Amino acid sequence: MTSARRIARFLAYVAAATVLPTVAHAQSDSDLAKQLSNPVAALISVPFQFNYDGNIGTDRGGNKYLLNFQPVIPFHLNDQWNLISRTIVPVISQSDIAPGSGSQTGLGDVVQSFFFSPQKPTASGLIWGVGPVFLLPTDTDRLLGAEKWGAGPTAVLLWQANGWTYGALVNHIWSFAGNANRPAVSSTFLQPFLNYTTTTAWTFGLNTESTYDWNRHQWSMPINATVSKLLKFGKQPVSIGGGVRYWAASPDSGPHGWGARLIVTLLFPK
Repeated sequence: MTSARRIARFLAYVAAATVLPTVAHAQSDSDLAKQLSNPVAALISVPFQFNYDGNIGTDRGGNKYLLNFQPVIPFHLNDQWNLISRTIVPVISQSDIAPGSGSQTGLGDVVQSFFFSPQKPTASGLIWGVGPVFLLPTDTDRLLGAEKWGAGPTAVLLWQANGWTYGALVNHIWSFAGNANRPAVSSTFLQPFLNYTTTTAWTFGLNTESTYDWNRHQWSMPINATVSKLLKFGKQPVSIGGGVRYWAASPDSGPHGWGARLIVTLLFPK
């Protein structure tokens, strides 16, 4: 073998050793980003979701800043089933949401969900989970929560293929105890979602987070459009994203028009 051929083979080996790990790393980031689009993925994640909504109330003079702390923790039950714990802890700062209401800052009501989910998709690719959801009266101000204990069923189903994730999450909560002077709770939450994740770990998402109040017969329906990117700070994967939303339906006492969202999610893969 001539010296030129030896040099060419050496350079090809070096190029392969340099490029291939980069491709594998990018694929790993993309896989993690896809798992974030799956509400029942066996992945520990800690999202911090910041929301802003304005034009609140009958005179449209109120505004609200909402931080949802949303840890997701999977538990391996056996070779076939996982239990996924999803918690939503709202921290709220709002002002003038009703005439003469002033300002409030503190905790809202915690929503705790548990999903029993198969470890593997079905033959058709369906990923699903079912379980209970609970409403906990953790509000620190009467204008930040319902002051009711509640419970009901929750379910999620979705498919993932070729970078796409589409499906829906739904729950219904009835109140069964709490402050007798506050209205009862009977509400349905419906969240259809559509996400696309690229090979470079960008995710483009569209969803609604609709709630129907069966007592007042009113819809609250924000439509959210978001973009996020999975990054690594050292060895720590972090998803950072943001977007806008528009309130397609809202009671007179709720938000109207446009809002904004920022999401920072810490991931802890196995």
